[in-house]
Amino acid sequence: MAFLLDALGLQPGHRLLDVGCGPGRHAAVLAEAGLDVVGVDIAHDFLAIAARSIPASSFVRADARLLPVAGVFDAAISLCQGGFGLTGDDDGEVLRQMAAATRPGGRVAFTAFSAYFAVRFIEDTDTFDAASGVNHEVAAVKNPDGEERSFDLWTSCFTPRELRLLCELAGLRVDHIWSVNPGAYARTVPDLDHPEYLVASTKL
Repeated sequence: MAFLLDALGLQPGHRLLDVGCGPGRHAAVLAEAGLDVVGVDIAHDFLAIAARSIPASSFVRADARLLPVAGVFDAAISLCQGGFGLTGDDDGEVLRQMAAATRPGGRVAFTAFSAYFAVRFIEDTDTFDAASGVNHEVAAVKNPDGEERSFDLWTSCFTPRELRLLCELAGLRVDHIWSVNPGAYARTVPDLDHPEYLVASTKL
């Protein structure tokens, strides 16, 4: 998270919205850095875990496509496909909502799965739809009791050009697009070898 704090110019006291916060993994680190963090997720169970783990922060149940805030945050993030990349044709709306939640000049950062990587390293059990840019996989998930079930996951995949266009439509100026591994961020120019892109942008 130190990389992200530096890249976005975030300081203690800044207000940050974590969209698709899940159980609060990123929110916890950012709150420890002194940021005023509000986490948003659609899953009750994730929010309950986050609230227990990070009582000093606020967590709200909401859909990333309809955020209940406007223009009050210094920055908004959505990492590890927390909110962006999982909504099909509504990914652009997620960015518009994140931009709307952020003050003018505020920062918006998000990760997106790389279409290049998805095609180059496609798993035998995955199916990539070239027409939509969506990768389908079957993932095993365990509940708190250890019982395992299989779920279908559809993840939208992007090229840097597509991400720039989506940001432009959302009123965001792209400052950087880096190729990254999940949670291991660095200033690496877009390539074919990393599974994600990290986009850092500014609200116009």
